[in-house]
Amino acid sequence: MILSKFVVELPIPPILKPRWKDQFYTYYEVNMTEFSQSLHSQLNNSTVWGYENGYPGPTIEVESGEKVFIKWINNLPDKHLFPIDYTVHGAHWDVPDVRTVVHVHGACVEWESDGYPEAWFTKGFKQVGPYFRKQIYRYDNCNHACTLWYHDHTIGITRLNIYAGLAGFYLIRDHRERSLNLPSGKYEVPLMIQDKTFNKDGSLYYPKQPEKPIPELETSIIPEFIGDTILVNGKVWPYLEVEPRKYRFRLLNASNTRFYRIKLNSGQLMYQIATDGGLLEYPVGIREIMLAPAERADVIIDFTNLEGKNIIMTNDAPAPFPGGDKPDPLTVGQVMQFRVTLPLSSVDTSTIPAYMVPVPKIKEQSVTRIRYLTLNDNMDQYGREWMLLDNKPWEAPISENPKLGTTEIWYLINVTDDSHPIHLHLIDFQILDRRNFDVDKFNKEKVIEYTGPAMPPEPQERGWKDTVRANPKQVTRIIMEFGPFTGLYIWHCHILEHEDYEMMRPYIVIR
Repeated sequence: MILSKFVVELPIPPILKPRWKDQFYTYYEVNMTEFSQSLHSQLNNSTVWGYENGYPGPTIEVESGEKVFIKWINNLPDKHLFPIDYTVHGAHWDVPDVRTVVHVHGACVEWESDGYPEAWFTKGFKQVGPYFRKQIYRYDNCNHACTLWYHDHTIGITRLNIYAGLAGFYLIRDHRERSLNLPSGKYEVPLMIQDKTFNKDGSLYYPKQPEKPIPELETSIIPEFIGDTILVNGKVWPYLEVEPRKYRFRLLNASNTRFYRIKLNSGQLMYQIATDGGLLEYPVGIREIMLAPAERADVIIDFTNLEGKNIIMTNDAPAPFPGGDKPDPLTVGQVMQFRVTLPLSSVDTSTIPAYMVPVPKIKEQSVTRIRYLTLNDNMDQYGREWMLLDNKPWEAPISENPKLGTTEIWYLINVTDDSHPIHLHLIDFQILDRRNFDVDKFNKEKVIEYTGPAMPPEPQERGWKDTVRANPKQVTRIIMEFGPFTGLYIWHCHILEHEDYEMMRPYIVIR
């Protein structure tokens, strides 16, 4: 059944109100629950999971430097919505099926509040994981203004919990951003883009087996999940009525596996003003935006002089990326529609500034350590794909132990055929370059022989990032300073099916 497009209006997630706020700190409580929600008018209501009875969850809005405490409360039922593969590390028979832990993606946060995958908890905190430390998380929000998001991060079932609906926006604001006179208020719209597949009864479908089923396993992890329907803010192919003026859109790829190459069918420019970690130095006019899972991009789209026009946001990224099928232009090749049908309510005085904020480059001379880390593709005992970082499973001894305040360069050496969005917790980094290399020679001799020149990051990647596309058969170099906290964090591929099947490693920041 193909659902009609652009018949459901785009919802805007509400802003969550704190339980308590004074000059010293802000306190929230956020409940995770199961409920029924309409995702399209032609579907029966779907059972989903969400924060505060909403999918996506409500938007949490804070100031840079604000001390925020959040009690994340698991009020989910004991039975999972989707089949669990108990052969996946961390999802074994001896732990509860339904458990959660929340990670604010991109947050500068103490490790005990980071949402470590083994710090999970069940309803009423009756059972907790081995690294669970506290019921109330503390966020110091030591980032500049930026678009973050919060989502589940439970070891072995992250792909299932996020697919069920456990995701929401977390926005940090500051004076500098406000002074730029960007489109704001109702002209600033968050867009969480995901792909899903539905059963005929309207329930969410998630496969039990890979394309080649494994007879001895009733449920088996799949190498990736590619849905046949696009949702934005929890609605299938929605439309948004806009005025003929400038709008700011906060784009987030919250899909399990799917990459998006976003364009407007009007052919007009979008002006990218921010990356994962906040504002760029200058806006970048672009006709397409590439977003890997977990990447964000803030863009300004100008609908001035387009009264009466309908503009479609399209997607032409192959799935899986980059070697998969081109999306069907009539289905997953479309994301949503903008209708320039609202009258102008007031004169548009917002601007696309010529200059925004300084983004000082981290100097390579300041580096104290260089690490060479491979992205590997192996087979497990069942013949399934088993992606690893540095060829090490999750439980191998910690090998990345940067010192507080030091600067490192990581060479991400991708010997696989996939592009992997690599995410580091705690810190933002800068992309230095990407470079093609001889994979066969590397596999045989463990020597990097480059086959082309270093390619600098795209102009729209030249800001602060927490997730980077490490492309196949390329070495991607990133540079970062570790801090301001010490403790146990993780780095991983943000294709959730890869992450859940051990393409994830702990790292520790030491004094």
